Amino acid sequence: MFELPEFVTLAKQINETLMGKVIQQGNLGNAPHKFVWYNRTPDEFRALTQGKTVGKARTRGKWLFIPLEPGCVLTLGECGGKVLFHPVGSQVPKKYHLHLVFTDGSALTAMTQMWGAMELYEQGQELQRQYIRDMRTTPVEPEFTFEYFSSLIDASTQGEKRTAKGLLTQDQLIPGLGNAIAQDILFRARLHPKHPINELTQAQRRLLHRTILKTVNEVIKKGGRNDEYDLHGHPGGYQRIMDKNAAGHPCPECGTKTEKIQYLGGACYFCPRCQQ
Repeated sequence: MFELPEFVTLAKQINETLMGKVIQQGNLGNAPHKFVWYNRTPDEFRALTQGKTVGKARTRGKWLFIPLEPGCVLTLGECGGKVLFHPVGSQVPKKYHLHLVFTDGSALTAMTQMWGAMELYEQGQELQRQYIRDMRTTPVEPEFTFEYFSSLIDASTQGEKRTAKGLLTQDQLIPGLGNAIAQDILFRARLHPKHPINELTQAQRRLLHRTILKTVNEVIKKGGRNDEYDLHGHPGGYQRIMDKNAAGHPCPECGTKTEKIQYLGGACYFCPRCQQ
């Protein structure tokens, strides 16, 4: 699944590659998938996108916004798979969940593997969508300061017990982070996934905040994770430290055998010595 760094990469590449292109025809998917969410019928989508010009894309959290000017915004969110640009003369996949054909003969397709939203809104209405409306501050925004982060932890300890992994991956507390990047953040911050956040010391809070920023920026700089693909079909350059390939192998810091547990809806990989 795409996380914040992959969406930042896609937005940048769309602005380099697609801005100014005019849509000849827009098509919704030809491969039915009950977990791909549309808000338009195929006929509506085709009519609303025809003749529109691609504007400057932006991202927030796990959502990508592509203006189709005038008046519309194509919104892709909470998805994985591939969002691909197809130069003139190249072959388009036979199956897709979204397909834009441009007047110069190039194209854009999107195909998700698990689930995702591919929706078209009148400009401004996308901000009212569930999960976008009232979204909290993301790690690439200047407002994601230590003071903000510390207040988020304080608020998250009221009325329920929450752990380090839960802080990073649950309830959109930190939009854009997911299970994949959370593994490396926790390893670098020397926190066990089940570490209660109400027991974090001030020093641990500061280290976790710095580690979130550093890790997110590093993944962005390298064009995303190496198990996800960019707009041109190239894998990202960031090699995860703690993933399925690490399980059972020596920790890169201390040599202790890395462990795997199932926790909060996904696998966790950690070093039992470094992340006690």
